[in-house]
Amino acid sequence: MTRLRRKALVALFLFTLFIFGAMMGLRTLKPSDGFSDLAPGMDFIGERSDRRRLDVKKDVVVSPGQFHMGSSDTKVVFTKSDRDYSIFYDVHIFYYLWYGSPSMDNKYIHWDHVLVPHWDPKIAASHAQGRHTPPEDIASSFYPDLGPYSSRDPQVLESHMAQIEAAAAGVLVLSWYPPGVADDHGEPTEDLVPAVMDAAHRHSIKVAFHIQPYKGRTDQSMHDNIKYIIDKYGKHGAFYRFRSSTGRVLPLFYVYDSYLTPPESWAELLTTKGSHSIRGTPYDGIFVALIVEERHKHDIQASGFDGMYTYFASNGFSFGSSHQNWKAIKTFCDANNLLFIPSVGPGYVDTAVRPWNNHNTRNRVNGRYYETSLQAALSVRPEIVTITSFNQWHEGTQIEKAVPKKTVTRLYLDYQPNQPEHYLELTRQWAENFNKEKDKWLM
Repeated sequence: MTRLRRKALVALFLFTLFIFGAMMGLRTLKPSDGFSDLAPGMDFIGERSDRRRLDVKKDVVVSPGQFHMGSSDTKVVFTKSDRDYSIFYDVHIFYYLWYGSPSMDNKYIHWDHVLVPHWDPKIAASHAQGRHTPPEDIASSFYPDLGPYSSRDPQVLESHMAQIEAAAAGVLVLSWYPPGVADDHGEPTEDLVPAVMDAAHRHSIKVAFHIQPYKGRTDQSMHDNIKYIIDKYGKHGAFYRFRSSTGRVLPLFYVYDSYLTPPESWAELLTTKGSHSIRGTPYDGIFVALIVEERHKHDIQASGFDGMYTYFASNGFSFGSSHQNWKAIKTFCDANNLLFIPSVGPGYVDTAVRPWNNHNTRNRVNGRYYETSLQAALSVRPEIVTITSFNQWHEGTQIEKAVPKKTVTRLYLDYQPNQPEHYLELTRQWAENFNKEKDKWLM
């Protein structure tokens, strides 16, 4: 009996000790240890806001209706009752609207892209010519999970927005041509922009504009383009704005192949003394130019641009797209109050449209190439990272879902041994990592 009583006392003592230890342990846990019902990145908000007030010069993202943590916050996340994760407005992804299919457009558009001949006739003669014949033979080395789709298909748009949201990219950078204008191989798509904006808004995604080098693009026509975009879309809930280092909240525009226009012409639009300057007007914005060659960084500065991006997903293809040069470009930008926005991609293969361009192919290596690119971008501590691309299938830079496909004449590349959503998942992991790293930079 005495022995049983002793055992009971020991058991009671151990149980009391366990309860005491558990209570002390719980008291030491922070919300970030898994006991917060907020989306990732939203826990311990007060501490982060206090830290960020110490560095009010950082550029920040602002969009209508989004959760805002403080005047100097560089990251915005959201949470909704039907979702348990976040998206990040400092991760931007390039998006293309130029695809068409017979069911929606009465013909294939872009999936039947021509094989672009080399400029040297001798080299061109040694490569295939003609054009692709969908649906079995498309202008891509990969095959989309949705098949050769139409960008006008509402179900395709909805699927795309769901995929981008799953990848945690908060800003869709829309390849844009003025009304009635298209690339050399496509059809005008400006009339589709409202549907894209609406679809993006349903997924809390913002839309920025990637202005393409259409025939006749000048600083004057750009003035008209900017006015058109802001007048037509500026009040839409999905329209993207960025808070600059001066505290102004402005639309952000990417300008592809900006080097085609001389710096002195851009200066007429983008500097305060320009003859048709938009600076200080209702049409002011953050304008980001493409850096290809090293000399472009000085041209970009002289032009009055607010920053530069690299776009190309092929490391070594250009000065700007070479990872080894990003630190020097970032240093130049920091010294001249410019944004540096590196562009990363999962790989590159455009031989389906440029069969002579094997030397610029960059193999995906099951995602390792992408992760190397992302790590290189994070190492220079950028304010924004751009992803090339969501769906540029011609150049094999897409992170959109792709599936294995074999036809009589073609064997397509795929993401195996990984699943079709592999690159969406990698993007989310790195978007979350990017934002955790930014917290450390601001400490």
